[in-house]
Formats: sequence, structure tokens, C-alpha cells
Amino acid sequence: MSKSYGFIEITGVAAAIDALDIMCKTADVELASWERKLGGRLVTMIVEGDVAAVTEAVETASAKAIKKPVAHAVIARPHEEIVRIVELSKSRWDKSAPLGGRGSEVPLDC
Repeated sequence: MSKSYGFIEITGVAAAIDALDIMCKTADVELASWERKLGGRLVTMIVEGDVAAVTEAVETASAKAIKKPVAHAVIARPHEEIVRIVELSKSRWDKSAPLGGRGSEVPLDC
């Protein structure tokens, strides 16, 4: 079983949370990180798990989310540079800041 990443880019924080909820309830995946761009209007959720689980989670969320994703992808056996980028994204959420603010901790278990 090798690590994979699943990405869903969607407009709006509520739609992103909905997509994440669908992914976590569909398959055995965990939130790896997330990014907000354009003042939160564009949100990317990154989940990780084995290839089959990530694929199922991303496909189901893409079909059932309250908004249609702008983009989605699954990267099986990511290159070390992809892992580095996701880890960098994850590290931006400082554990000492209050939940919800820039630099806040995001729970990694779905």
C-alpha cells in the first residue's frame, strides 16, 4: 500500500468543507492540508491515503459536492518534490495559533 494524494479545488469554503466531508465519509483518507486563494473563494483540499481510497474519495466528492469542483486530481506514489510541497503546505498551519485563523492547526484526521 503506497501513499497517494487527492486534490479537489472548489469555489467557496462551505463547498470545500462539504467536499472534504464526502471524501472522509466515502473512504479511508485523511486531510493532509488545504489552501485558500483569492480570499477564500478558491479552496484546495488535499487528502492522503492508499491509491484506491483516494481515488474513490475524490471521484465521489467530485460528483456529489454542493458545487462542481474547478479541478480534481489523484497522484499515486507522488514524487518526493510533491511530498515536499504538501508537507510545506501542512507546515504553514502553526499549532500555536487559534483554530480558524491564518496559521491555525487543522485537524488531520477525518
